[in-house]
Amino acid sequence: MTGKERRQLIIQELQNREMPISGSALAKTLKVSRQIVVQDIALMRAEGIDIHSTNRGYILNSAKEMARVFKVIHSDDEMEEELTMIVDLGGKIEDVFVYHKVYGLVRAELNIKSRLDIKNYMKEIHSGKSAPLKNITSGYHYHTIKADNADILDLIQDSLQERGFLAKLQDYEPVNFWKEK
Repeated sequence: MTGKERRQLIIQELQNREMPISGSALAKTLKVSRQIVVQDIALMRAEGIDIHSTNRGYILNSAKEMARVFKVIHSDDEMEEELTMIVDLGGKIEDVFVYHKVYGLVRAELNIKSRLDIKNYMKEIHSGKSAPLKNITSGYHYHTIKADNADILDLIQDSLQERGFLAKLQDYEPVNFWKEK
């Protein structure tokens, strides 16, 4: 078993428990030394995984989600499909924003986490009160997506790529938000 596989198993063990689990218990389950578990926990914390040490052992703070920004492009007719894909894979769409060459960053909170949220959002968009923000930049826009772990974000990224929704960054865009694989 590789270190990466072992750390994934540690995360799974922590996600499946409401109470802390000791380093010794994790070591016994994984058939490694307690020191290896301590080192793995340190590596996972360095990667941004929120693991707390208590006097009873380790516990995962699941309230802290991971986030990634995706640059996407699609038509108005594909908007609901994109949002549904993200939510169905376990993502939460925090916002939508664009980089406009004149106005700079223009951002709106969405907080979409369910199909009901999508239905309500689409109802508002179709009401004619306003057009989607993406329309001021020829369909190109960004979403901050939150999820419980990087695997879910990777799955969302792969699915958006397969569907053709991911867009390439331009030279004038200030940051590469894509996670390198």
